[in-house]
Amino acid sequence: MSQDKKEVPVLIVGAGPCGVTIANLLGSYGIETLLIDRSPAILDFPRAVGLDDEALRTFQAAGLAEDMLRDMIQNVPMRMYTAAKQCFAEILPSTREFGWCRRNLFSQPLGEATLRKGLARYPHVEMALGVELLSLVQDEHGVDATLRQADGSMSTVRAQYLVASDGARSTVREGILKVPYEGETHSHKWVVIECEDDPLDAPYTALHCEPRRPYVCLRLPYGLRRWEFMLFPGEDGDQMLTPEKVQMLLSHHVEHPERLKVIRARVYTHNSRVAKDFVVGRVCLAGDTAHITPPWIGQGLNAGLRDAFNLAWKLAWIVRGRMKPELLASYHDERHAHAQAMIDLADLFGSVLSQRNRLVAWLRDRFFLSIKNIPKVRDYVLQMKFKPMPRFVKGVVLNSGHAARDDLVGRMFIQPVVEQISGEPRKLDDVIGGCFALVSWRCNPLAQMSPALAEQLRLLKCDQFVAVRARSSAWEVNRCTGEAPMVNLIQDTDNLLNAWFQARGVDWVLIRPDRFVAAAGLAASAPEQLTEFCRTVVR
Repeated sequence: MSQDKKEVPVLIVGAGPCGVTIANLLGSYGIETLLIDRSPAILDFPRAVGLDDEALRTFQAAGLAEDMLRDMIQNVPMRMYTAAKQCFAEILPSTREFGWCRRNLFSQPLGEATLRKGLARYPHVEMALGVELLSLVQDEHGVDATLRQADGSMSTVRAQYLVASDGARSTVREGILKVPYEGETHSHKWVVIECEDDPLDAPYTALHCEPRRPYVCLRLPYGLRRWEFMLFPGEDGDQMLTPEKVQMLLSHHVEHPERLKVIRARVYTHNSRVAKDFVVGRVCLAGDTAHITPPWIGQGLNAGLRDAFNLAWKLAWIVRGRMKPELLASYHDERHAHAQAMIDLADLFGSVLSQRNRLVAWLRDRFFLSIKNIPKVRDYVLQMKFKPMPRFVKGVVLNSGHAARDDLVGRMFIQPVVEQISGEPRKLDDVIGGCFALVSWRCNPLAQMSPALAEQLRLLKCDQFVAVRARSSAWEVNRCTGEAPMVNLIQDTDNLLNAWFQARGVDWVLIRPDRFVAAAGLAASAPEQLTEFCRTVVR
């Protein structure tokens, strides 16, 4: 083993989309990072295809949203069909409250290539492929990781923190830490088939609830078409991947299946599992290493990207000495319950939509067809209001004791289009940047801020923004800002900040780097609340 021991603040094991996203975010925060993966190349398997608005907001924070969008199809509807091929629900959310469309399709190998390319922007982030983690030992100050290089040589890395994003069969979680992976493995396997030169004119995702053989069919970028078919007991997975069996599966859905150019085919088993602990000492579990979700609602990768956004800024703030190290535990507190909620929803969808009992399927279809014209029910489905949104009741948040205001805390803040003095319309996140931001509505709650609080906010790396109505007069702006020189002015171009603040009865919100509300309140209470927040958070 080499006598040289490389030292790095953060070591990431696993360069899948979750791990690479964390590395990009850490790079944007200026944190030296080593990212390793035992595979020398991106796996060319049919994997995740759906990204939601929260995922795109994460890529936006990493400066890669537009690059990712170049290979995506945005605003894609999802339809659900009965056994008789009647559409009983179409999901096409119109909301863009977080700045992006809620349903977007992509090809994971292309997306991973874009994310890896993004790392080239950061000389302080290194990606080493063909490198395998063999063991790790941690103490109160850091983690020693033993690595095997691509040429077979051995080396040791000393990291302050280690992130394990090395998949569902994680070496870190399963082989080293022995963290329980609680849940179940579902009995039915599924064969996933992708072909080029899409033969169907069906620009949507379709869930076909046919007892004969439930299946999913969807259009992907660049003329790709994917099918996912349930396999039945007695059907051998490997045998179902032979050209003859693949053509048999496709023969009920396309003419001349033998003419299709199949480029990928693979058998998958659906799992519903969550690691008991997401944080073990100085090791954090993320993505499939922490939880794995059946694909019914397209939230597997999205859940991993929520991990990435939640974890990356906390590691950066702790490494930089801005936040108390013990608050790393809040990653588990804030992510574990929501990851489980998404799995429970996916399990519910799967049990309803993959029903093989014909009588039960008929009753299901009658029920859904009978309610689809009820406006409230239709809106609930159409706008994806059934999707559990993250809400943190503990963690890096401050509750004031006022129920209505505290209900805002721990929720993701909206992202409207705003303008600064230049007059250029920009998304809110691009204006406030990647740090903490105090955003107030038509007032300056810190006009009389003490020097001690100003220093605490500086250590937290928090900037202040005052939002005013679009096209306000100079007199009105001065009245709202108090002519404070350190205040950044933003104009409410979409008139959405006005509506948000007025409806919720608060004057200001403290927004975390991952765009969740850390605290909220009235102008008069801002100094006291922010002092308390800094007392509990700032190192």
